[in-house]
Amino acid sequence: PCRTGTRRRSWWRRPTGMSWRLKGSRPALPGGGRGQLFVCNHRTLIDPVYVSVALDRQVRAVSYSLSRLSELISPIGRTVRLTRDRDSDGAVMARLLDRGNLVVVCPEGTTCREPYLLRFSPLFAELSDDVVPVGIAVETSMFYATTAGGLKCFDPLYYMVNPRMCYTVQFLDKVDTSAVRSRAAPSTDMANLVQRKMGEALGYGCTMLTRKDKYLMLAGNEGIVRST
Repeated sequence: PCRTGTRRRSWWRRPTGMSWRLKGSRPALPGGGRGQLFVCNHRTLIDPVYVSVALDRQVRAVSYSLSRLSELISPIGRTVRLTRDRDSDGAVMARLLDRGNLVVVCPEGTTCREPYLLRFSPLFAELSDDVVPVGIAVETSMFYATTAGGLKCFDPLYYMVNPRMCYTVQFLDKVDTSAVRSRAAPSTDMANLVQRKMGEALGYGCTMLTRKDKYLMLAGNEGIVRST
């Protein structure tokens, strides 16, 4: 695993088989005031952990589907659960940015195993004057670290029990999204632009398939668990 980029060796790599690479360099971070929004493709539930490791800074991760177990064991601080209500979720992320946080969001809304990108939700383009796209690639030797029909809380466990596994993190050039905030460009066009840039960097195909499409094809449901 991890054939490109600079391999980062950590004290836990030898006993666990885990490794990661930073491809390229880290972005310049804001010195104060408003925070920075990082837009990632979604490979596993622990994507934000490796973004935090690559930045060497604590981040605030926001997620549409987060198990209570994942919240409890998260090593990057308190994660933020989104509700799929556009106005509410936008307000939550805007508050985090206003407080100077480094915010990580995965606009695909769900994980994808294959070398493709699902359609990006355009909400992120409306929250900041610029975003940093982050390309994430995951290599495993035995088990997938995602599930469509099982318990999501076990996804990190399946990643960690692989004999060898590696994350590659690549920070792309900032994308100016101020045209969306000034209403000079639609947010959907900006989201598609970021998706294309990320697909080109990763060598992944860009699709217009949504989170709902994925779950309907793989699990026969819309990927939403309703409790009574």
